[in-house]
Amino acid sequence: MSLRELSRIALFTALISALAQISIPLPFSPVPLTGQLIAVFLAGMLLGSKNGTFAVLVYLMLGAAGAPVFSHGQGGLGILLGPSGGYLLGFLPGVFICGKLLEKHQQPVILRTVAAMLCCLGCTYLAGTVHLALLMGYGFAEAIVAGILPFLPADLAKIAFAATAGLRIKRSIAAAGLLMKSEPGGG
Repeated sequence: MSLRELSRIALFTALISALAQISIPLPFSPVPLTGQLIAVFLAGMLLGSKNGTFAVLVYLMLGAAGAPVFSHGQGGLGILLGPSGGYLLGFLPGVFICGKLLEKHQQPVILRTVAAMLCCLGCTYLAGTVHLALLMGYGFAEAIVAGILPFLPADLAKIAFAATAGLRIKRSIAAAGLLMKSEPGGG
């Protein structure tokens, strides 16, 4: 792995950590609304499946080790075992699938990008809702009401933002000749 790749992984780990601090507690759900999904979507799109997954994995490992990278400056293994833990762990398959779906195509387009990010969101919701249901003793409908419905409008807006911004960033990087041949979207 090159120094350039390691630097990008570190940058996205920091971005996920920073956007996790944009956190709004919801009175009807034990899980807060955060901004970190934007960075997860962008990691999959701009870093690809392998490096995007590494960025999320480093974020989760830092948080599990106690670094204050989770929402509200929290850290520790207890967060991964708590109500938000399934969503956080769901970022791993989500970013991998998002990256895999997008790295095969030279020319990124909005529909493909949105579809890949929706897959990432689906993985996050699936892992998070199952974890939340098991932890809180919710039934299927209760888990959806507490773990998906309150977040869906904001998360769809995050996809719209991340897809639009990511496409602009990717085109700018490509136009500047900053993509290496082995990178997603590289020549």
